[in-house]
Amino acid sequence: MKNIYSTLLILFVSITAFGQKSDIRDGNKFFANAAYIDAADAYENVNEKSQEVLQNLGDSYFYTNQMQNAAEVYEMLFLRHSGAVAPEYQFRYAHALMAQGNYVKADELMNELTGNDWNHEEFKNTLDTIVPHKFKYDQIMNNASSSDFGIGFYGDRVAFASTRNQERPIYPWNKMPALDLYSAQMDDDGEMKDIVLFSDVINTDEHESSATFSQDGNTIYFDRTNEDRVKNENDVRVAHISIYRAEMVDGEWTNVEKLPFSSEEYSVEHPSLSADGSKLYFASDMPGGSGSFDIYMVEINEDGTFGTPQNLGAGVNTAHREQFPFISENDVLYFTSDGHQGFGNLDIYRTEGDFSEVENLGASINSGNDDFAYVVKESDETGYFASNRRGTDNLYQFTREEKEIVEAPTEVDPTSGQDLIPIDGSKIYFDFDKATIKKESEVVLDSVVTYMNDYPNIKVKVESHADARGSDSYNMALSKRRAASTVDYLVKKGIDRSRLTSEGYGETRPVNDCTQPTGCTNAEYAKNRRSAFVVSNRNSESQSMTEGDSEDFMDDDMIKENEN
Repeated sequence: MKNIYSTLLILFVSITAFGQKSDIRDGNKFFANAAYIDAADAYENVNEKSQEVLQNLGDSYFYTNQMQNAAEVYEMLFLRHSGAVAPEYQFRYAHALMAQGNYVKADELMNELTGNDWNHEEFKNTLDTIVPHKFKYDQIMNNASSSDFGIGFYGDRVAFASTRNQERPIYPWNKMPALDLYSAQMDDDGEMKDIVLFSDVINTDEHESSATFSQDGNTIYFDRTNEDRVKNENDVRVAHISIYRAEMVDGEWTNVEKLPFSSEEYSVEHPSLSADGSKLYFASDMPGGSGSFDIYMVEINEDGTFGTPQNLGAGVNTAHREQFPFISENDVLYFTSDGHQGFGNLDIYRTEGDFSEVENLGASINSGNDDFAYVVKESDETGYFASNRRGTDNLYQFTREEKEIVEAPTEVDPTSGQDLIPIDGSKIYFDFDKATIKKESEVVLDSVVTYMNDYPNIKVKVESHADARGSDSYNMALSKRRAASTVDYLVKKGIDRSRLTSEGYGETRPVNDCTQPTGCTNAEYAKNRRSAFVVSNRNSESQSMTEGDSEDFMDDDMIKENEN
C-alpha cells in the first residue's frame, strides 16, 4: 500500500511540475508577443514564481493599467530579489505606487534610483504657486467603446482614435479591436455627435491614431502600426509605428505615403503640425535619442519634402518616455512624460522658446495614471486630453483659467544684493561660544517657518557666522554648528530639509570693524554671532553673502542680551 501512495505522490508532483512549466512557457510566449492579459493569467497559475516570472507578471499588469496588482507583484519581486533587479523595474514599481497614491514609498524608490530629491508634497505645493492655469474638465460623452484617445482639431470638428469598430481584428495587448480614426462634431454639452469613420484609405486593420491637419484641412498626418513585428531590446516582439501623410483631392483622401524617416526598426509617432505648416513635431525611439521615446521636430520644405529630424534636447527629453507632442498656435509645446518629476506615469508638461525648461501642468489636470494627448486652443482657453484614470483610455474636455501667481516678497540687502526673508529682525543671534538656539530667537525662526509655508516654492540658505574671538578654525566650526542648529529647528517645525541649505563662514564676514579678538565691546562682537536667512532660489542661486562692509542693525535689547 505504501508503494501505491508513494507512486501516486510522485505522479502528482510530476503532473504539477509539468503544469507549472507549461504555464511558464505559455506566459513567456504571450509576453513575447505583447499579449499581456493572457501572460498575466498564465503567470498567476505559477506557484513558485521565479524572478523572471515576477518581473514579467508585474510588467503585464503595469502595461494593462492594473496598477494595484502591478505594485503588489513588484513589491514581492524586490522583497525576494533585492539587489538583483534591474533599475527599470524599480522605476515602474514607483509609478505603480504613485497611481495608488502611495507617494511616500514612491519618493523613496525614486530618490534611490535617480539620486535626486523626489518629494511629492513639496513638488505639488510648488506647482500650486507657479503653474499659470487651473483646469476644469469633464469626460466626453458618447464613449461607445472602452478606449478613445488622441483627439485633435479638424476644422470645426474633432478627430480621434477609437476601438469602437468591432469589425477590426482584436489586439492581443488589451483584447480590444484595432484603433480607427473618426471625426465628430462636439456640441456645447461636451457630447460627440455626427461621428464618422474615416475612409478605408486612412483606416486599415492596423492601428491608426493621432491625426493632425493643415489649417485648410487638406493634409492629414497620422499614425499607423507596421504590419511586421520585430523584437526589441527586451526580446519582445512589437509592431513599430510609422507616420503617414495623405491629401484631400476632390473630397476624398488620397496619395497616402509613409514619411521617409519612418522605419521598420523603430517607431515614429504622434505627429503635430505647426500652425503655419512648416514644422512637424513627433515622438520616436529612433537610435541616438536619450532613451525610450524622445520628442523631435522636422522642417517641412515648400515642395513637401522634409529636412533632417532634430531631437529637442535634454530640457525636454529624458531616459524615459516623452510622447504626444502638441504645438499650439502660440508655439507652446505640450507633451507627455514619465521621466520628469510628476504625479505618476504619464503627465502633461509645457515648454516654449528654446525648450530648455519644462513645467508640469499641475494637479488640476494630471493624475497618478496616464494623462496624455493634450491639445488646446490658446485663444479661447479650451481643449482636450486623454487619460486612463478611470481604468481605460477616455477623452476629456477642459477649460482653463489663469491663476494669479503670488510672488514671495523679499528684502534686498543693500550691500550684497541678496534676497532676504522679510521678517522682523531678519536674523537670530547666539551667545558667546554657543550654538544653541536662544528662547528669544524662536519668534524669528517661527516667522521663517510661516514664510516658507506660505511660499512653498521658496528655498532658503542659512548663513551663520562667529565673532573674531578664537582661532580661525574654531570659529569656522562654531559657525557651522550654528547653521546646523538653525536648520534643525526649522526642520523640527515641519520645513522639509530639501528646501534648506546652510553654510558657516566663521569670522570671515563681520558686519563691523571688529576683526580682531580685542578692541571691541561685547555688544559690537555680538553683532557678528548670527544666522541670516537668504532666499536662495531667487535672482541668483549662487548668491554669496558679502556683509563685511555693511552696518547691520541690532536693537538695544538684543545687544544687551548678548553682552555676557
